[in-house]
Amino acid sequence: MKLNERSLAFYATCDSPADNSGFLYKRGERHTAYHRRWFVLKGNMLFYFEERESREPVGVIVLEGCNVELCDSAEGFAFAIRFSGAKSRTYVLAAESQAAMESWVKSLSRASFDYMRLVVRELEKQLEEMRWGPAGGGGGSREPPGSWKPKQCPERLPALPAVLPKENGCAVWNNALGVGQPPDTSGCGGNDDEGTPRPPPLPPRRRVLNGEAAVESPSTFCQLHERYSREVARLRQDWLEKWRVPRP
Repeated sequence: MKLNERSLAFYATCDSPADNSGFLYKRGERHTAYHRRWFVLKGNMLFYFEERESREPVGVIVLEGCNVELCDSAEGFAFAIRFSGAKSRTYVLAAESQAAMESWVKSLSRASFDYMRLVVRELEKQLEEMRWGPAGGGGGSREPPGSWKPKQCPERLPALPAVLPKENGCAVWNNALGVGQPPDTSGCGGNDDEGTPRPPPLPPRRRVLNGEAAVESPSTFCQLHERYSREVARLRQDWLEKWRVPRP
């Protein structure tokens, strides 16, 4: 990637979010006096301006292959950016407070791609440990995902027939399926508590009308309930009237 002053100035002043920004005191390279500059950290590039409203940065520091550490200086809350190499420059900066110094040292130490590479490796290691467990821990074997096979249950339930037999329109279970099945309470045949076969339900009563047999089957439970309730009420009324008759 090619960089020039114009592209760096645009990146420094564009609307992209900054990792850190604020005023710092920068010590000169030739003169040891400190100058107040506005610093903006974006990625691994530290831009500094003469004023906060400046349109172009005065300089830029690429934070690769460097160490950020505290240093002794006439200014309070000072720290230095040191690069490896005999002729490399050391940038000495000073913050206005202890909190500002700690914030800048932390953000500058994490700005390089080397630090990000270490973070990615550590996260990948933690992800592998979460997937397969620590090496040698718990006696677990580290098998690839494709080698996993579901456990087969040794006991299998007997298969039910595809179509159940029916008697008088009600499905009944086949006694050959096995013992220990729950008792059938549906009233459609089956076995009782002692294991003896239960007779199927009686068919509805028939009556002859005009020489033809008609099946008497109530359509709903409500009609059946209403019919028998009327009959019970009539019998109860007859019983009450019988006992109300005065004895001679």
